[in-house]
Amino acid sequence: MGALDGSKIGFIGLGLMGKPMARNLHAAGADMTVTSRSPGPAEELADEGMTAVASAREVAEASDIVIVMVTDTSAVDKVLHGDDGVIAGLSPGKTVIDMSTTKVRETRAWAEEVKAVGAHYIDAPVSGGTVGAEAGELTIMIGADADALPGAMPVFEVLGRNITHIGDIGAGQVTKTANQAIVGMTLAAVAEGLTLADRAGVDPGKVRTALLGGFAESRVLDLHGGRMVERQFEPGGRASVHHKDILQALELAEQVGLDLVSTRTNLLLWQKMLDRGWQDLDQAGIIRAVEEE
Repeated sequence: MGALDGSKIGFIGLGLMGKPMARNLHAAGADMTVTSRSPGPAEELADEGMTAVASAREVAEASDIVIVMVTDTSAVDKVLHGDDGVIAGLSPGKTVIDMSTTKVRETRAWAEEVKAVGAHYIDAPVSGGTVGAEAGELTIMIGADADALPGAMPVFEVLGRNITHIGDIGAGQVTKTANQAIVGMTLAAVAEGLTLADRAGVDPGKVRTALLGGFAESRVLDLHGGRMVERQFEPGGRASVHHKDILQALELAEQVGLDLVSTRTNLLLWQKMLDRGWQDLDQAGIIRAVEEE
């Protein structure tokens, strides 16, 4: 017996994160209906026993729980709205879970639209990259009304390990925004430290190994620092996405009247990656921007 036997779950967005997440839900017994902007991933999952459809509306009509895992706020907006959007296919009692990283104001507005048709809305962005997605060990940050949680928790328990209900709708996205600001600056710090070691004539790989035993130890130093040393920049999480997330952090900071000096400085490195055409590199590729400074 799978944890999700009998569940009807829809999944929209089958990219680096979405595809392994959908596979984990299917492996747990869910009846999966999927769609994506590019037909290839949906067709691939159809060959594995899922049902591929052409529109987000069809996903919503076939599912009790609809998960959205797309690139950004604009993409979620398009998925939700229009004649072929999720909202058009909803009915009372269904649940929409946005696991993308999206803006807080927009998230709260979408929730009101979904509630207006009698459905639940949950924002539940994740951290952990493709490694966490594949292993079912994502960190999941939840913003939701309490009555929406019981039906969604079995889904979260398949997808993640560190699962926290932060607060009301929007709280998950606030938490993810804070996460991305911290990770963005930590990536830059690791890149600068390893580049400093290299320029000073010391093996950065050995420096990383030594630092893993001290106060500088972090998952970023371990995972992304390893990629920097090995020059492995195939994307687990694209630089362009982190650039978008830092912009969102600065936008939220402006809305609450806060000047995030370090985050503004961090944006310069992500912008440089885009300017150099490195937007599709892994986030660890930020070391290339540091090396040019």
